[in-house]
Amino acid sequence: MNVTQTTQTSGQSKLQKDDILRIFHVSYFAMSRLASFPWTFLEEELHSSKSSEFILDILKQTCLHSLSRKFPPSVRYRRLFLSEFIKREATNCEPLDELYDALAEVVGAKETTECYKSYLLPCGDAVSLLENVAVISEGTTGLVTWEAALYLAEWALDHQQVFTDRTVLELGSGVGLTGITICRSSRPKKFVFSDCHSTVLQKLRDNLELNGLTRQRSPAISVEELDWRTVTDEHIKHLDADVVIAADVVYDPDIVESLVKILSSILKVLSSEVLICSTIRNPETYRVFKQQLEKAGIRHHVITEPITHTFPYSRVSSIEIIQLYR
Repeated sequence: MNVTQTTQTSGQSKLQKDDILRIFHVSYFAMSRLASFPWTFLEEELHSSKSSEFILDILKQTCLHSLSRKFPPSVRYRRLFLSEFIKREATNCEPLDELYDALAEVVGAKETTECYKSYLLPCGDAVSLLENVAVISEGTTGLVTWEAALYLAEWALDHQQVFTDRTVLELGSGVGLTGITICRSSRPKKFVFSDCHSTVLQKLRDNLELNGLTRQRSPAISVEELDWRTVTDEHIKHLDADVVIAADVVYDPDIVESLVKILSSILKVLSSEVLICSTIRNPETYRVFKQQLEKAGIRHHVITEPITHTFPYSRVSSIEIIQLYR
């Protein structure tokens, strides 16, 4: 969502303010980097109006919103977020009681190792996830949402027909963002979430419960402990997936061999569409992955069409979706 230059007409100005409110709303709940927020627009608005009314409007869409009460971002994030408003309010307008009340609430709050992130879907619903504050914890990176999972979820929202009325298997589901998005938007017949780390699997089950997927009949949901090194062809055949997806699974050279092994088994025993989405942080690791695919007789096609930007996240690194086939 682009922020355009302020115009003189009230209708265009209102539209722009609504866009800014939307950006703050979406970015706050996803715990986006504070530097990415449209602070300049806020400063200009405060300077011209000499009123804190717009700050209150933003607070109602962020830390005073009912979603923040139910699934709050981390204490530290909320404290830093509110501090940004105080810095700007102090030089432009009268103090806003609601702002200082909100800050007082988090100043004395205890920091925890977990927090909620909520990702807003086009329909207006939110996918809320309990994630770890630390990027790496308990020996795994699977307790947070990574960029490729968001990118693949955006692709899925643009291509819902790929998943509708089909059985979907996700490898390395992590905390569940991509799969939950597909279940909430694309009406698959069945969705199989999978991972191999016991803590990740428990966090995944918690997030499925959090988003109401365990209480509904459709789609059918299951969570599988799937070790790529030891999984058998029989097990894969039993999963009977029409579509297999994975996001951000090509991050460590040490797991490439086992990843290619399970992908090879899937393409051997199932006639599935297989889609792998990767953030290319280390080009050499990604090159080795594609090289190993070729050695296993697996070809790939890079999906290049643009996607709708639904979620806020860094798009600095290259992200690529490939479809695999023999």
